[in-house]
Amino acid sequence: MNSPNQPLPTFDEVLLCTPQTTAEQVGLFLRRCLIPCSRGEKIYTMLYADELSYDVSCRAEELFQHLQHYNSTYRLIILCNCEREHSYIPSVFSQYKVHMIPQRPLPEIQQYLQHHYRVVQPSVSAASVFKDNMCVGIVSSRRAGVGK
Repeated sequence: MNSPNQPLPTFDEVLLCTPQTTAEQVGLFLRRCLIPCSRGEKIYTMLYADELSYDVSCRAEELFQHLQHYNSTYRLIILCNCEREHSYIPSVFSQYKVHMIPQRPLPEIQQYLQHHYRVVQPSVSAASVFKDNMCVGIVSSRRAGVGK
């Protein structure tokens, strides 16, 4: 985010973890991150790794320990909920823990995201639904189940 021209992460750089995330999904992700190849300087990110089941977490740790020897220059970020810091993955990687606070003001972050998510040539698309020709949007309600 140092420059508005820096791209957003691609689909293969991010794994959004849930309790239903399988060991195979985590394994594929870790292999992309830790096995060296000519993919450039990608930064891989596991979001909500604290949500992984115990079995998946154990298998992920084993695979990580095995694969990290193949690549000493990997770039992996594991984001977890601070309220679940005692779950398996945050505990295993606790020696590398860094408490993060966004370094940029919210308006600057919003402007960066708007730059990347704005549809340049307005056309008949879903982007016309969202404010300012954005191709993404957040729809929320204080009441559940009211047609979102």
